[in-house]
Amino acid sequence: MPDIFSTHNLHPDAAAMLEKLGDLRFASSPDPDTLLKEGAAADILIVRAPLPPALFERAPKLRAAIRHGAGLDMIPMAAANKAGVLVANTPGVNARSVAEYVFFAAMALLRRFRSVDRDLRTDGWVAARRHADIAGDLDGRTLGVIGYGNIGSRVCEIGALGFGLDVLVHSRTSKNAPAGVRFVGLDELATNADIIALCCPLTEETRGLVDARLIGLMKPDALIINISRGPVIDDEAMLAALRSDRIGGAALDVFAQQPLSPDHPYLGFDNVIVTPHMSGITEGSMRRMGVGAAEEAARVLHGELPVNFCNPEVLETYLKRFPTAR
Repeated sequence: MPDIFSTHNLHPDAAAMLEKLGDLRFASSPDPDTLLKEGAAADILIVRAPLPPALFERAPKLRAAIRHGAGLDMIPMAAANKAGVLVANTPGVNARSVAEYVFFAAMALLRRFRSVDRDLRTDGWVAARRHADIAGDLDGRTLGVIGYGNIGSRVCEIGALGFGLDVLVHSRTSKNAPAGVRFVGLDELATNADIIALCCPLTEETRGLVDARLIGLMKPDALIINISRGPVIDDEAMLAALRSDRIGGAALDVFAQQPLSPDHPYLGFDNVIVTPHMSGITEGSMRRMGVGAAEEAARVLHGELPVNFCNPEVLETYLKRFPTAR
């Protein structure tokens, strides 16, 4: 039976599908050393944690690394290509969940939810209600979206059509967009947006994108919501802005180092919402991502290529390893 190794737990429906395909195993811990030790016998990897490049050298039967989600930064592509291993993902299946998080976070920041909740529990009704006097609405604000992939386009759609917001987008390419959505340069977006949602992939161009210069262009009460990858934000610049009240607040779901340390400075601000990389995780999205990954695993194990084939340059090497694939 093929060995199917997952770095994390999976939705029961996905696990049931994979168990019919082979022996399904879960990592005892998602750290690199454990993955290297426990994943070496795998035919298929289901990826929800960063993979050590050496794993591809030590897994002689490995056919495919399948991302449970869209982002490929957890898979060392050069190592996969060198080893002749297919890489696939499940793009778009959690886009709605992540997009909904953007508006949940924006409204929680505007309504000062952390302060209200804390004061209601500790100081009572009257103390908590005082925050309402300076709380904000979404109405009349401009939403800036950086990145217009599956997630960014859904954020734009909900913002423009659902909340009636003016929406500015910065993206490498301009695409068809709903009424009320306008493509602009990065500096124009930073200068005019009240809420900035980071929806871009992590690349060399986006690493450190939100730095002191860009923050300096923003409105002093602007909100930043990061659901992309942690290194898109320069943490020192962000912390300096928060300490000096240079921005209105932030909602951060991803970080340069994960898990976030329990004494991280971000945790000390009332106007910062911190969540553990969960914006795309709900019961529904877990099922969609898991089932999508299981379907790709089935294709590969049946000798087919994945639908969402992310490294076609590896095909020649892969076919030399598995000549019966098609």
